[in-house]
Amino acid sequence: MKRWIKCRRIFMTTEREKMTAGEDFNQFDHELIKRRILVRKMLQKINNTPDNEERNAMIKGLFADTGDEFFVETDLQFDYGWNIHIGNNFFGNYRLTLMDSCPITFGKNCYIGPNCGLYTNIHPLTAKERVADVELGAPIKIGDNAWFGGGVTILPGVTLGDNVVVGAGAVVTKSFGDNVCIAGNPARVIKTIDNGQFDK
Repeated sequence: MKRWIKCRRIFMTTEREKMTAGEDFNQFDHELIKRRILVRKMLQKINNTPDNEERNAMIKGLFADTGDEFFVETDLQFDYGWNIHIGNNFFGNYRLTLMDSCPITFGKNCYIGPNCGLYTNIHPLTAKERVADVELGAPIKIGDNAWFGGGVTILPGVTLGDNVVVGAGAVVTKSFGDNVCIAGNPARVIKTIDNGQFDK
């Protein structure tokens, strides 16, 4: 009986569920293709909508969840929207890219500069696996009160704590805790930040 239940669970796992969990998944799955097509069509409309309220309402309708105070400039790009979770008081500048095969989570009061990219997708090192279209990913989590300069890149599996400042052009390849300023490629701590009793 236990063996049957286990097999049934495996059979019922969708490609979307496997993708979100960071397991190998088939990017050519019908549900995933259908969603990517929908998102591309919507992004064409979103990125050509000059009215801020209208544009951001459409974005919020595609993301998993956002706070009430939410603003993203034009040229936004993402894959699904299902896995994007945004805390309250979020600002994303021009040309923000969120590759969300796995969850991307922002805390509250996050300010993201132009040309920033957060990429959860992982591609294998071996050519054999890449040619075989093996796809998987790892989640990204950004704490409260983050500030990213322009051109920041966040790689799969990274977690940043609260009150983190990321310098322009940084490539963040590993996780960091609270109250640090990081910069460089790969990013490293260049300064600690005294935030006192700040708890907004």
